[in-house]
Amino acid sequence: MAKTLQAVRGMNDILPAESSAWQYLEDTLRDVVHAYGYSEIRLPLLEKTELFKRSIGEVTDIVEKEMYTFDDRNGDSLTLRPEGTASCVRACLQHGLLHNQVQRLWYMGPMFRHERPQKGRYRQFHQVGVESFGIPGPDIDAEMIFMTARMWERLGLTGASLQINSLGTPKARADYRNALVDYLQAHADALDEDSTRRLGSNPLRILDSKNPAMQDLIAAAPLLPDYLDEESAEHFSGFCALLDAAGISYEINPRLVRGLDYYSKTVFEWVTDQLGAQGTICAGGRYDGLVEYLGGKAIPAFGFALGLERLLAMLMSADAELPANEPHLYMVVSGAAATEHGLVLADKLRDAVPGLRLQVNCGGGSFKSQFKRADRCGADFALVIGDEEVAQKTAVLKPLRSNADQETVTQTALATRLGKLLSGKLDG
Repeated sequence: MAKTLQAVRGMNDILPAESSAWQYLEDTLRDVVHAYGYSEIRLPLLEKTELFKRSIGEVTDIVEKEMYTFDDRNGDSLTLRPEGTASCVRACLQHGLLHNQVQRLWYMGPMFRHERPQKGRYRQFHQVGVESFGIPGPDIDAEMIFMTARMWERLGLTGASLQINSLGTPKARADYRNALVDYLQAHADALDEDSTRRLGSNPLRILDSKNPAMQDLIAAAPLLPDYLDEESAEHFSGFCALLDAAGISYEINPRLVRGLDYYSKTVFEWVTDQLGAQGTICAGGRYDGLVEYLGGKAIPAFGFALGLERLLAMLMSADAELPANEPHLYMVVSGAAATEHGLVLADKLRDAVPGLRLQVNCGGGSFKSQFKRADRCGADFALVIGDEEVAQKTAVLKPLRSNADQETVTQTALATRLGKLLSGKLDG
């Protein structure tokens, strides 16, 4: 017997029992971004590899180690998207969305990175990304923090804390980079192999090292806020004032640098201690230079991405009460006339009772076997239609999750009765 095929490691199936939680999360996040006036953009999974090399940076771990890249039949190098911002900018430039316009956009979907799979980190993972273009001030930075805080509130999530920092303008960041390199070179014998490699290419990433032997060295390194220019300091001060006015708690983390080359000025992360090592659930910042770097005119921009798998893990660990997708009703039918009549009646009930989830027995079977199916599917009630019910234009409603008595209802009154019985459970 041939070996059963398995999914690619780190790329997981989302089974029917899990899909309702995903739908609830996606719907909640979609409602929040729409409440702030953001429009959805849908982006392809594949892009030219050059896009990510130019935007993310060729010496980042993502480009060097983690991208799924291949040559297609035409010899073009293509990559499964490892993140969404670069694709969003490319789409805006390609379709002229940034010409004398402000854009507030969002997207949702899978991303791909060849990492070591662990809880909250997979090779195919799902993100919601939110991006704004054309707004230079700290007000848009703060609005996106307000948006994320509202998301946690709507989802009932607690235990996430906000960390913020400023990377400054490109010049301020370059000055800090030089100071950091000088400091690290003076302590080169204390650097581990990975940090030594990054010293000449991406030294700010050394500050993210999790190596315990490096922590004292990192703690004594120069601080980025000490190198901010007046423009950056004023922007960050205005940003903090807006958070204070909204009563949003935060911690200024001078070691927060983010992993992508295109960030400048404000950066932030929402972190939690509920997910082990993968503690970041949402992160982003300002990337004023990226549009110009990818061939457009210089345009201020700010955005963030949040990981759906990690949010779901938090919801599950908090035992959140998530909506179910089981049928409200399972229609049990007996006889050819009842089957024909039942299918028609079921569609009438779906029209008359918004949000009703009604599954009709198909494929025949005895009453006993049909009731077993009704019980297995998780329905609240069995709706029984036989030849007698067809003739009398009635139906029998039998509770499956309580000891209440069954009742016979006329088919003309059935929609009203179901609305009362299922009050609070209907989706519509």
